[in-house]
Formats: sequence, C-alpha cells, structure tokens
Amino acid sequence: MAGCINNNLVDTNDTVPDNSWTYAKSAKASIEIKDITKPYQVYFKLRHTADYRYANLFVIMHLKGQGVNKNIRYQFKLAKPTGEWLGNGSGDIFTYNFTLLQDYRFAKAGKYEMEIEQNMRDNPLTGISDVGITVKTDE
Repeated sequence: MAGCINNNLVDTNDTVPDNSWTYAKSAKASIEIKDITKPYQVYFKLRHTADYRYANLFVIMHLKGQGVNKNIRYQFKLAKPTGEWLGNGSGDIFTYNFTLLQDYRFAKAGKYEMEIEQNMRDNPLTGISDVGITVKTDE
C-alpha cells in the first residue's frame, strides 16, 4: 500500500463466541517475512469482560515455518492484587496489548504460522471476548 505509514504486517482480531475461549479456538496468523535484516515486534491482543475470574492469563505461542518450531508459554498479569483491572477499560470491557517477541529477527525469509492458545485450566475460559495477533516492524 503506497503511502501507508502502518507498519503492521499482520493484525488479526477474532471475536470469541459467547465470551468462552476454548483450547480449540486459538488465535492464528500467517506472516510472510521478506526482509530478515529488520527486527520484528509480535504482540498478543486481548479483550476481556469484567466477568473474567482470574488476575492472570497463561497462553502458549507456537511459531512454525522455515525450520523454526518454537513453543513459548507466557503468563500475563491482568489485575492488581486489589482486583483492579490493568487493561484499558471501556464499560466492562478491558483491552491489553502484550509483547510476545521483541526485536525478533527471523533467520530465513518465507512463510511462518503463529498460533496462540489459552493455557488455563478452564475450558472454555469465560470472560474472554476477543483475541488477536499483531506483527510489525519499527520502520
């Protein structure tokens, strides 16, 4: 897109049916890496309702392609010990943008698949309204 200043290569947002995130309904994105000299930023986007029952969230990110097969588990803090939500709030919806990979350099050009699955004990995990993935460069 000529003249576009948006550096997002991927920006997905999936609505979670009935605010119930199941193991089977992971956030997925495909990315085509053309320039391996640039560092990439990878983010997990989350929106939850005030009905979410926990102060944290565990997810697993899977990155596959071009000989890469990474599985990384993350824990994200969503609330203070007082129960106050840390995300940006609008009504009873709270939004977060968590860093998964910072200044990541892909070793080879080509196509990669990313997947983020919830890794909590509850299945489905209630109170999650949207999940997504953003991949961008700083340039």
